[in-house]
Amino acid sequence: MGAPFIYLRGLRHAEHTVFCVQEGQKTYYDSQFGKYVPYSSGQQVKRSALDSILEILGEQQAPITFNKIIKEKGGLGEGEPWSPCDPKYTDQLLGGWMRAQAGETPVKRRSPLSISAMRALHPLLSSVARENLTFDRSSNPDIHPVKVRDANGKELSEAEINKFLKDKKISLTRRNFIQDNTRATGLFVYDIAIDMRTLFSVSLNKYEREITDDIGKELRDNGWKESKNAFGSCLICPKKKRNEIINALAKGIINWRITSNQSRTFSLMETLAITISDNANKVASAIRAKLSEETEKSRAIPIIDDTVGTDLFIALPCDGYIQGVHGTANALDDAENRLKEMLLAFDYEKQA
Repeated sequence: MGAPFIYLRGLRHAEHTVFCVQEGQKTYYDSQFGKYVPYSSGQQVKRSALDSILEILGEQQAPITFNKIIKEKGGLGEGEPWSPCDPKYTDQLLGGWMRAQAGETPVKRRSPLSISAMRALHPLLSSVARENLTFDRSSNPDIHPVKVRDANGKELSEAEINKFLKDKKISLTRRNFIQDNTRATGLFVYDIAIDMRTLFSVSLNKYEREITDDIGKELRDNGWKESKNAFGSCLICPKKKRNEIINALAKGIINWRITSNQSRTFSLMETLAITISDNANKVASAIRAKLSEETEKSRAIPIIDDTVGTDLFIALPCDGYIQGVHGTANALDDAENRLKEMLLAFDYEKQA
């Protein structure tokens, strides 16, 4: 049996867009190069990939119960959301779960997918632009009313408004300013590690439970087989279902898109290159950046290296951003097929 891990790094180009929102675009400060760097959380990448996988499978998300608690003073508090903790839902099987319901034994499953934040290939290969926006309806004043209220919330009459404007020597506008909007541009990478030992197996450990007895019985009735992996006894997902998920998983991981918060700032965020290996260090070496020694000012150069021993797939748009590479039209299809091949080659039923 081959190595039980698959490591994948993807390189993408983002152009004047927002791919994670926290007062605009999320950023962190890089102290070495003295600049703010945009990023998207690993949780958002994971959710985007899972949404893509479910779309390919034609499945909905697992039903989550959101609990609200009425406090003693009458306010409404947040309780713990309950997931079904059931691997028959693909997003639960791949995404993991945890539930600690009062009066029940806690159940927890770690996701077999470890997903990084989408961040700059190098701090010097990304930038953040700030701009002020307006929500403007001043071109059609007759159909857009303006209401004015005093400090107590009482709406002023037209006569009171006119007197206020005359006294203050100001005018009413049908325009709102939206300040300090940030946009991200540059080359970004994300990393995914797939643990095939737990990808399609659910632990039967009675002391740190992943599933309840009722769920275990239901899984057995639906064809899940009892076996062993590196962590002990487990139930294995049926082969037919595994193959369906593998097809969607390979396609979804390669082709996922962040689409939230982009109504005004859409970017294709095209994939430039994908590298896949069972060695994490080689993946990091295949798509990287280096500092240039040709100028006094620090400058980073993106590198695509096909000599480090990984499967490397370079798409056509990559030619426009990295010198010396030659993309192919079928690169992403080839990456998907290679990932699928590696996932299918693992013996999920006879691990130990």
